[in-house]
Amino acid sequence: MTVDVRTEITIGMPVGTVAAYAADPAHAPRWYGNIDSVEWKTEPPLQVGSRVAFVARFLGRKLAYTYEVTDFVPGERLVMRTAEGPFPMETTYTWSAVVATATRMTLRNRGEPAGFSSVAAPVMARAMRRANRADLAKLRSLLETTAE
Repeated sequence: MTVDVRTEITIGMPVGTVAAYAADPAHAPRWYGNIDSVEWKTEPPLQVGSRVAFVARFLGRKLAYTYEVTDFVPGERLVMRTAEGPFPMETTYTWSAVVATATRMTLRNRGEPAGFSSVAAPVMARAMRRANRADLAKLRSLLETTAE
């Protein structure tokens, strides 16, 4: 069963500000509640082919995985994929201007769980949706508070 979770939020900051912050892997532990650490496996800056390792917690389990950037258009879109572990995942960020001072950010996680994870896919999707909403709210809070 495919898991496909799409979440979006409007952030009261220009697209360039939101996209630059969200696309920087070093910021991920600040706004993703489940991400503990990030390590570049290739040299920055972020570009197609960049590889970044993450250590996270999800549904009570510690996960270590490496994303590879497969598409990156600064200020518009970032797509990362991992083929590791029981739940290969593609994560996509998109950013679009609502008005000059507000950005709609969409976060999409999509993957095909294997083994036991495939049985738990509906539970995983609900947990992902809940976590993504909280993460995007934290990102909005960080960016809008910084601007004040």
